[in-house]
Amino acid sequence: MDLYLPIANLSVNALVIVLLGAGVGLLSGMFGVGGGFLTTPLLIFYGIPPTVAAASAASQVTGASVSGVFAHFRRGGVDVKMGGVLVAGGIVGAFVGAFLFNLLEASGQIDTVIAILYVVMLGSIGSLMLKEAFGAVRAVRSGSAPKAMRRRHHPMVAALPLRWRFYRSGLYISPLAPLLLGIATGILTMLLGVGGGFILIPAMLYLLGMGAQVVVGTSLFQILFVTAAATMVHATTTKAVDIVLAVLLLIGSVAGAQVGTRFAASVKPEYLRLALALIVLGVAVRMVLGLTWRPDEIFSVVAS
Repeated sequence: MDLYLPIANLSVNALVIVLLGAGVGLLSGMFGVGGGFLTTPLLIFYGIPPTVAAASAASQVTGASVSGVFAHFRRGGVDVKMGGVLVAGGIVGAFVGAFLFNLLEASGQIDTVIAILYVVMLGSIGSLMLKEAFGAVRAVRSGSAPKAMRRRHHPMVAALPLRWRFYRSGLYISPLAPLLLGIATGILTMLLGVGGGFILIPAMLYLLGMGAQVVVGTSLFQILFVTAAATMVHATTTKAVDIVLAVLLLIGSVAGAQVGTRFAASVKPEYLRLALALIVLGVAVRMVLGLTWRPDEIFSVVAS
């Protein structure tokens, strides 16, 4: 069934978009990631304009984060004080990102910038994930447990002034560190339509030194509010949110996440991380090809 997307200004097969959302939701349930960093590239591959893909993916991530946040709240896995600082930074970053988005759109470079940012981001993160996953798989096969890392915040974080106590995370650090982290993820959310969890979670673990029991819940808490703010900013400034596209994606992702969660329980986590790393690198390679592949016809003239 074909549906017309009013903002993207094209017709799409609704079943394909729902299945695309289901695929991303499946990965989300299997690997514990928001999936926004894969939604936007996949929409671009399907033919959705990058600006609309990024803005609409942010609204889909908002809806997909709601159930996760409530689940972690019930388990006491959310540091509300830390999350509030991250949200404040994320909202500031969303407005900064909106300014950059409009600036790049006015110069006609927004599509290229989105693609290049995705190549750099997915390539670097996928490479790090692949290295870590191979190490974990080798450790499991050899029968030795991977060496546990000490929980400690980065020396640069320790040097910042105005320390606060974050009791749920067990930290005594400057709020400037999570504020700056929130600003960075807010900018990425506006430009790329990602939730930022794949950056937030490692940063909270290895830069801020947060405990693993509150990292995922606090990340989802920040993602929920910042992607909602980014969607509102996109809707009022860039006018790039296609609600029809977002609803189709959300329908698929909610169903896919349930299946992925059940499937993940039957597979070793080391192999799941390895599979995710390969998927991320595969998407990055496809983005590179899209940027560098020479089309058969550079110009097309259509008589009206």
